[in-house]
Amino acid sequence: MKIAIFPPNSLILADLVERRGHEPLVIQKELKKKVTDPEIDSPPFNITEEDPIRGLKYAAIEVPSGVRGRMSIFGPLIEEADAAIIMEEAPFGFGCIGCARTNELCVFQLRKRGIPTLELKYPRTREETIDVVNKINNFLDELEAQNG
Repeated sequence: MKIAIFPPNSLILADLVERRGHEPLVIQKELKKKVTDPEIDSPPFNITEEDPIRGLKYAAIEVPSGVRGRMSIFGPLIEEADAAIIMEEAPFGFGCIGCARTNELCVFQLRKRGIPTLELKYPRTREETIDVVNKINNFLDELEAQNG
C-alpha cells in the first residue's frame, strides 16, 4: 500500500513504513525528479513557473505562492495515499517542511481524504518511542490484513 507520512520528508517514518513492505510517499522522490529535470535552471530552488499554478488545485489564489508551490508537490502525494501516518509535535529536525500553513493544509487534506490514518504525538522518552514504533507496526499490519 502507499502510505502518506507527515512530515513528508521524515526518513524515520519512511524507513518504518518501507521495512513493513509498504511504499512511503515522501517528498525526496518527488524533489529528485525536479532536481534532475533540465527545466530547473537553478537548484536548490526546484520550482518551475507551473508549480504554483498546479498548487491552485490545493490552495486558493490568496495563499502565498510558496504554499501553493509546496502543495503542488505534496497534494499529489496526498491524493495517491491509501493510508496515512501523521506525527504531531515533532521537533524541527524530525522533518520540518518549512511552512506552518503548508503543514496545516497537508494534515487537513490527509484527514479530509477519509483514508485510514494513524495520528501520533512525537515520543519524548524511550518507552514512548517503543510504544510509537509498536503502534505504527500494528497499524501497518492491520492495513495489510484488511487488504488481504
